[in-house]
Amino acid sequence: MLRSASPAGVVVRKGRLSDVSSRRSARGWRALSLAVGAVLVSTAAHSAHSAESAAGSDRRAGAAALESTAVVSVDGCGAVGGLCSAPRRTLVLTGGTVLTGQPVTLGPEASGPVELALRTPGVLADVTVTDQRGRRLAGAPSADGTRWTSAAPLPAGARYTARLVVERTGTEGSGHLLARVEFRTEAAPAGERLTVAFGPEGGGTYGVGRPVTAELSHAVPAGASEARRAVEHGLVVRTEPQVEGAWYWVDSDTLHYRPRHYWPARTTVRVRSALEGARITDALHGGRSRPLTFTTGSRIEAVTDVSAHQMTVLRDGRVLRTLPVTTGKAGFRTRGGTKVVLGKEALVRMRGDSIGIARGSRDHYDLKVRWATRVTWSGEYLHAAPWSLDAQGSADVSHGCTGMSTEDAAWLFRTVREGDLVRVVNGYGEPMPTFGNGFGDWNLSWSAWLRGSALSARATDGHLPSPAAAVLRPAF
Repeated sequence: MLRSASPAGVVVRKGRLSDVSSRRSARGWRALSLAVGAVLVSTAAHSAHSAESAAGSDRRAGAAALESTAVVSVDGCGAVGGLCSAPRRTLVLTGGTVLTGQPVTLGPEASGPVELALRTPGVLADVTVTDQRGRRLAGAPSADGTRWTSAAPLPAGARYTARLVVERTGTEGSGHLLARVEFRTEAAPAGERLTVAFGPEGGGTYGVGRPVTAELSHAVPAGASEARRAVEHGLVVRTEPQVEGAWYWVDSDTLHYRPRHYWPARTTVRVRSALEGARITDALHGGRSRPLTFTTGSRIEAVTDVSAHQMTVLRDGRVLRTLPVTTGKAGFRTRGGTKVVLGKEALVRMRGDSIGIARGSRDHYDLKVRWATRVTWSGEYLHAAPWSLDAQGSADVSHGCTGMSTEDAAWLFRTVREGDLVRVVNGYGEPMPTFGNGFGDWNLSWSAWLRGSALSARATDGHLPSPAAAVLRPAF
């Protein structure tokens, strides 16, 4: 537990406490320091003069000095050759004042993740950060081991304890040190709350092409780059197995998330919002949102070769069947590119006027269609077309859909699920749009996809702090 320090101040030197008069002998041992946002909160491990004048300077500074004062406790000592277990003592101050028993408070300006950063030769051998209920905070170290960053922004009104194992190197000796930093976040002010509705529906199994969608309760315009970065940092995606992926801002209140390549077969995807209490703008903070978990099934692909008038259906790369089909005729060409199954309807009424074909015209139709697998919101399906059996495998006679025999359509209907891939190759139609008429997300290259992220190419690294992150800098 934290203990009160003497009014004159204390320092830690190789596991022992010493008063101000012995500070000159504390060379080679620097206390912890802490930078919160742009405010540096450092220890008074300098001259005896600064410590001896602490009381007077603090009285002159008044409340302003207290606002920038941070208290950090150290659990350790010089400990060359191993860990040590000296009693934890409160270290230090800004402006020469010693306060005890108070955690560092991260103000509302620190809206991003929290970063623990060493300012001394050494590496973070282990970092464990827990909240007041003992739950571990997700995060990861940097490649060089000098920084640890939480995976997402922290909610408002929470308290945390960071326990660090530091492997020391350099002129001050080698070995390990234990350190402990306590910090908390301020409660969010009253006002509007941004919540997120994730898709698809949780608990189900989907095809490997189904992107994650995030619908925001409040629009975040393209010009609000800092707010978009804060939102994107707070939308956390974890998968088993791990994959590289990123968010894309479709518009001001919709984001899509996809991996660089299709989801691996039989992947578990977990999505949550870590925005509760986080500052988005001065007038908008994050609210509570329901998390999402779903799995992917086998990798099912239906590849339609328009010029060959056939569809090949594969499962995990193995051909299941090749079906004769007909696609869109001139004036109604089937869209090319990669699409995703949106849903299935055992019986659907299809009318020409729903796609702009006037009643009474030569091309108008009104049909009840069996075994229809939808791939666009505007009405493109893979379906049974018994009226075009003679053309299937040899000609294009449809109004944009992919038609096949009733038997083949029924088999396909039973084989595919929402999120499975439908690719149209060697055709003559316009490309499938990326957004707005289904999921054409896979038609963007990975580099183009990253340009739609507020974090740019850095979006694949879930451990980078936002510009408004709080930075805790333990320095030994």
